[in-house]
Amino acid sequence: MRLTSFALAVVLIISAAHAKIHAPNTFGEKGYINISSEKPAFQQTIVGTITRAADNTPMEGVSIAVKGTSRGVATDASGRYTISAASGEILVFSYLGYVSQEITVEQSATINVQLKDDAESLEEVVVVGYGTQRRKEVTSAVATVRAEDFNAGGARSPMDLIQGKVAGLNITRTQGNNPNSSAAIQLRGVTSLTGTRTPLIVIDGIPGGSLDLLQQDDIESFDVLKDGSAAAIYGTRGNAGVILITTKKGKEGPPQFDYATYVQREVVDRKPDFLSASDFRNLIAQGVISGDEDFGASTDLYDELIDRQNTSQYHNFAASGGSANTNYRASIFFNDANGIAKQSSREQWGGRVNINQKGLQDRLALQVNLAANFNKSNLLGGGFNNSDDPNARITSTGSDFEQAVQRNPTAPIYNEDGSFLETQAYNNYNPLSRLANRIAERNEQTLSGDARLTLDIIDGLSASAFGSYVRENFNDRFYRSTNDWEQRPSSDWLGMAYAAKWNDVSWIQTFESTIDYNTTFAEDHSLTALLGYSYQYGTVERFNVNNNGFTSDGFLDWNLGAGSAINNTALPRPGMGSFKDDNTLIAFFGRVNYTYKGKYMAQAILRREGSSRFGANHKWGNFPSVSVGWSLSEEEFLQAVPEINDLKLRIGYGVTGNQGIPNYQSLLTLSTGGVYPQGGVYYQTYGPSRNPNPNLRWEQKAEWNFGLDFALFNNRISGALDVYDRETKDLLYEYNAQQPAFARDLIYTNVGSIRNRGVELQLSAIAMQRDDFRWNIDFAGNTNSNKLTKLSADVFQANWLEFYGLPSPGNLGNAFRLEEGGEIGNFFGKRFAGLTDNGKWLFYKADGSTGLAGEMNDNDLAVIGNGVPKYHASLSNTFIYKNFDLTIFFRGKFGFDILNTQDLYFGNKKWLPNNLLRSAITTHDQLDDDPQYSDYYIEKGDFVKLDNLTLGYNFKLNSSYIRNMRVYVTGRNIATITGYSGIDPELQDTGFETGVDARGFYPRTQSWAIGLNVGF
Repeated sequence: MRLTSFALAVVLIISAAHAKIHAPNTFGEKGYINISSEKPAFQQTIVGTITRAADNTPMEGVSIAVKGTSRGVATDASGRYTISAASGEILVFSYLGYVSQEITVEQSATINVQLKDDAESLEEVVVVGYGTQRRKEVTSAVATVRAEDFNAGGARSPMDLIQGKVAGLNITRTQGNNPNSSAAIQLRGVTSLTGTRTPLIVIDGIPGGSLDLLQQDDIESFDVLKDGSAAAIYGTRGNAGVILITTKKGKEGPPQFDYATYVQREVVDRKPDFLSASDFRNLIAQGVISGDEDFGASTDLYDELIDRQNTSQYHNFAASGGSANTNYRASIFFNDANGIAKQSSREQWGGRVNINQKGLQDRLALQVNLAANFNKSNLLGGGFNNSDDPNARITSTGSDFEQAVQRNPTAPIYNEDGSFLETQAYNNYNPLSRLANRIAERNEQTLSGDARLTLDIIDGLSASAFGSYVRENFNDRFYRSTNDWEQRPSSDWLGMAYAAKWNDVSWIQTFESTIDYNTTFAEDHSLTALLGYSYQYGTVERFNVNNNGFTSDGFLDWNLGAGSAINNTALPRPGMGSFKDDNTLIAFFGRVNYTYKGKYMAQAILRREGSSRFGANHKWGNFPSVSVGWSLSEEEFLQAVPEINDLKLRIGYGVTGNQGIPNYQSLLTLSTGGVYPQGGVYYQTYGPSRNPNPNLRWEQKAEWNFGLDFALFNNRISGALDVYDRETKDLLYEYNAQQPAFARDLIYTNVGSIRNRGVELQLSAIAMQRDDFRWNIDFAGNTNSNKLTKLSADVFQANWLEFYGLPSPGNLGNAFRLEEGGEIGNFFGKRFAGLTDNGKWLFYKADGSTGLAGEMNDNDLAVIGNGVPKYHASLSNTFIYKNFDLTIFFRGKFGFDILNTQDLYFGNKKWLPNNLLRSAITTHDQLDDDPQYSDYYIEKGDFVKLDNLTLGYNFKLNSSYIRNMRVYVTGRNIATITGYSGIDPELQDTGFETGVDARGFYPRTQSWAIGLNVGF
């Protein structure tokens, strides 16, 4: 599916408008239909420019309406407007987030207006969960990123838009720009051993909303609830923080259309330095490699796997408008993302509709949202898991590019007869053969609908009811043809094909009702209160089936019953399975906010929540929070200091929980065992699959947050400083259980605790402003420390936890060890002491002596590094000159180590006759021993990236059809400054397996995009 004709039509419309094609005009100003029944007899043309009061920069998209009529226009990219109005009529100037103004038309034909933003008027609205607050009155740690501050260019995930924009929020794409990978998200460190560690996503009030339903041009803002006092309103789902995403909505104004598009290409950022065919033959000539390993070709498999013609395109077309009582916004999109690897793509299409209506003299309001995403993914490219387990879903692994490094470069891709050549060395396969002979696809549909009805009962008192339904459906298909090497006649498959299918359906139903009350009394006292009820039910249904013995590829996977393995016991057994689980969450919650004289603020929250996931003795939990704020700048002793425009101190304490664990963990459940014969019939047996635990309860995080918000020097410098200390207790983990009395050897129970401490700084500054030039600077930085403070109790004990089992060959053990009192992310292994004269490893023993690899034991191992960055920082510079704008965005991580497993295996001549990295014959040339895991392969990972470079231009068009037009060019991941020797130092740094540069990888790329935004 392609939309090139649609894009061409848009370009033709733009060209025609720019050429000023004239026709009899039945439209009002700016091309809006004039349907007003009130048309003044003596109209004059009013022109003017709308600018921001803070910095005098022009404002695009400001709505100018003639009060009491439907006549209206919007400003262009230069802030200019033209409208017809009669003397005595009132013009209303409005823009979201700014204070509206009303000006009566007199004799002057020019009306210039400066709008004050919410920061200046102290009226900025922040979404805080089940409502909004004025920024001035927020007493918790809440960060907001609006659309104008999003990262430019193509976004594989909506979270890419705010990567590096929020201090403490870590967003990493562990597989680069793979269109079928997702972003890893973590806020303020790790908060659980086995439960959910990613923030709760709330989209337009839907808890757990799907990110697939969001496109970058449909998003209005992100609000991040970072501390416990803010997140407590979401109770058991707030442990890892909350991200509130607000989509664009309909608003009063004339009909408008907006079109956004970009075309993007990927190029390889850095290629592994492996031996070429000539290098390999040199080693043969030196006698290092046997002469029979020269297969006569010169192949660069890495280049063969790269799709150099990759092109991604994105289109979003939106319509909006309406009256004060009924308005709408609807959008449709097409997003065709193609990765740098061949057969790596994801094609999406769908749309979003918002309708708002008021009635009953503006006392009753209805808001309805509908969203849909249909997508099809090709998962083959780059490599994927190749498991015949019927429950194993298709996931990307990057294994194809592991082959690109290690496959013999003298081996051709094809045999002389045109079939694919398969090398027989350890861990080898031909990736191009798999691309030709396999299918791995996913079809996915995600649908969402929600409605909110709000009734203003009396002034200050309102009630609302909200309901939503989100449904996701996955259909995966996998096929290995009769020509696939794995299906060869000498294999267990006897030369016949294999097919598998998976189907998952999940849905979440939510109903919430709230009562809101706000009042001001005795002039100085402001009180806002909220009471609410929440119900959410979620379920998953899954079915999978596989069969083999297909003698023909004619049916592919569309006739599973044709596989002879059903009857042929000489073939591997076919498999099938089905599954369903569900859970229910019910809560009652309340919040009270109090403000005195605009100086002193307080907030209290209590949520009482029950979940079906927990034990009979602990179904319900209480999650309170309290926070206070003091606006120091409102005090007399600071009002005389002109350099301070705003200064507010915040202190908050909150308790949140975590119910993000598998269902039924507290219950005795059954699983299948063997079969027993009776009367010639075999009967299935069942037995307990887990021990019940009626005391299974919430993990609870208690957090202190101390914050300071500030705006200085006439608001030219503003920001926030936060210091936090959080401890998560009653961590859930599987411990050894005594038998008897327990039926099984493990039990899932609450024991451990984790402590996180950190500092976050967010800064914005106007570095320079002169006439047509402006320079803005934004900085976000944080530091975090994570420790496991408790792992054992009197009954249930564990010495340590280990993570990331290193791959074969060799039994190298696990890369990480987490002990009580230890830092999360500690590499644990041998300490390098040198090499012997004949190239054998020497390592330090516990007593300080040295020994060979075979002489080491567990007591000799030690902490040899840490993969969690201690510091994160980003710096954005935006330069605006007339209609040009340039954004230069840097992002970096510091104070962490990387385990270079590619060098560990491929940088060792023992890996021969597989191919090697060049380091094997240079840096590690003296090494003549089997691979060993030690600090020899631990490197400093510090880096700084030029992550985004965007140059844009806003056209000044004197057109009745086009209100604004912008073109831009964006580059992503432009340059990296680092001392790390591997491909890219930005690796997984969330969870417990941080800082490992794995053997399998998806190529990291530079992305270049050309984009266009047009408003009609």
